[in-house]
Amino acid sequence: MSSDYAKQLGAKLRAIRTQQGLSLHGVEEKSQGRWKAVVVGSYERGDRAVTVQRLAELADFYGVPVQELLPGTTPGGAAEPPPKLVLDLERLSQVPPEKAGPLQRYAATIQSQRGDYNGKVLSIRQDDLRTLAVIYDQSPSVLTEHLIAWGVLDTDARRAVQHEEA
Repeated sequence: MSSDYAKQLGAKLRAIRTQQGLSLHGVEEKSQGRWKAVVVGSYERGDRAVTVQRLAELADFYGVPVQELLPGTTPGGAAEPPPKLVLDLERLSQVPPEKAGPLQRYAATIQSQRGDYNGKVLSIRQDDLRTLAVIYDQSPSVLTEHLIAWGVLDTDARRAVQHEEA
């Protein structure tokens, strides 16, 4: 296993562990000693190779599919992150409410939760776009095209949706 791959794998392991609110010692306690903190830590740093069997067992312990722990593979190195989805709130305010009402309410809710009232732009996640697609009863790619046509999303949003659907 290459050092870069081991480090990427370790970063994924660490991300899953921290998402679950576990410290390395917490993993050891929760697993009743099956997973030693020092061993999991060495996997996370990429200092120690993990076998496929142990990786599968660790994925099972965390309750995630094994593929969630594997680094992405692309030719020539690291994957390019998908473009950010940024709503142009000024343009959104110019779209007729019968078209953009649900999106305007959704954006207002996000702004309220974040305490972000700059009023110019708002970053949203892929999950937000999927939720909006359900609200609009459209696929994410069709909704993205509507939002681009309204001038609310940049054309780079197409790449973000294509990346998600790939």
